[in-house]
Amino acid sequence: MLNYLTLFLLLIQVPTTAILLSRLLKGPGRHPPIKPQQPTPELLGSVSVIVPTLNEALRISPLLNCLSRQSYELREIIVVDSKSQDGTPDLVKLAQQKDPRFRLMTDDPLPPGWVGRPWALHNGFLHSSEASEWFLGMDADTQPDPGLIAGLVKTAEAEKYDLVSLSPQFILKYPGECWLQPALLMTLLYRFDPAGVNTKQPERVMANGQCFLCRRRVLAAVDGYSSAGGSFCDDVTLARNIAAQGFKVGFLDGAKVLKVRMYEGALETWKEWGRSLDLKDASSRAQLWGDLWLLFSVQGLPIFVVLTYLFLSPFHPLPHFPTLPLLLLGLNVFLLVIRFALLLAIAPSYDRKTATYGWLFWLSPLADPIAVLRIFLSAFRTPREWRGRKYS
Repeated sequence: MLNYLTLFLLLIQVPTTAILLSRLLKGPGRHPPIKPQQPTPELLGSVSVIVPTLNEALRISPLLNCLSRQSYELREIIVVDSKSQDGTPDLVKLAQQKDPRFRLMTDDPLPPGWVGRPWALHNGFLHSSEASEWFLGMDADTQPDPGLIAGLVKTAEAEKYDLVSLSPQFILKYPGECWLQPALLMTLLYRFDPAGVNTKQPERVMANGQCFLCRRRVLAAVDGYSSAGGSFCDDVTLARNIAAQGFKVGFLDGAKVLKVRMYEGALETWKEWGRSLDLKDASSRAQLWGDLWLLFSVQGLPIFVVLTYLFLSPFHPLPHFPTLPLLLLGLNVFLLVIRFALLLAIAPSYDRKTATYGWLFWLSPLADPIAVLRIFLSAFRTPREWRGRKYS
């Protein structure tokens, strides 16, 4: 029975290991991280920033301050508020007194079939200046570098991107999130090409709506956010729809120009971020099952296989044919080596300077089975509540 189980595990792990390696080997050729740059005259008034908000008073102030520090390439900053009850509009009005580029608007009532975030962004797009060449969607929890927009637009122009989004540097503070958040992030790194690699298949394109730059004419061509209106991962859904129409889409490393403080603690990270990471709204059923198979095989299983072998081997002799168990053990040790090595690769994507017990980051591989379980749970559930809104 042990040999049969071992053979079964090898049959599901060997192909997924090959898939994982094929993606990781693309890393050395990826586009270098975006760097902050100074604007040049041709960028004058070329960007409209749209910020969707709903009860963001506790975390929007850093973004408002950082946007005010952007230079003349930024034409306007439209904050689209969804009737916040915590004083968010007052903070925006205060920023507007210091910087006339800020504009506050309230989005229309949410129509059937729409999710709040894409609806707010769609409204902001419709009310933004047609003189702006670029649309930049940003989340309220982000903290952009003063040279972010200039660096992002110049990179997009140089590389001829029609849409480009960034992976940020995550700010960690509490022990639980230092342990869990990197494991959840790893579920994305295992499923998709590294940031900075131009993915050829539209259905495998990755995107991040926290910093989402798109040519205005391209967004107009797809009718704004309409094609992603009902998606809880609208950024990836929209990016894949745009890529499918032949436009060039990029996902780049923005750790040097963009920070984000997403959630407070492990429980909020598990609840809020975990339920969107499955990306089921942007994926076919076959793609979703394929991703779950890969995560279970190369991220969820290795720690269990290695610990089980170490626990049982002193008490049970090897079976008559030890080759298969040893192959299985070697494969899973190899996968764990890869996993711990990837911690070195993603370390620059985390700001742990103010974190309590930040060293738990280095033990995040132990949280991998929990992270994979979260993706499985989310994959088969439709969210009923998101950012304070309830959905039927």
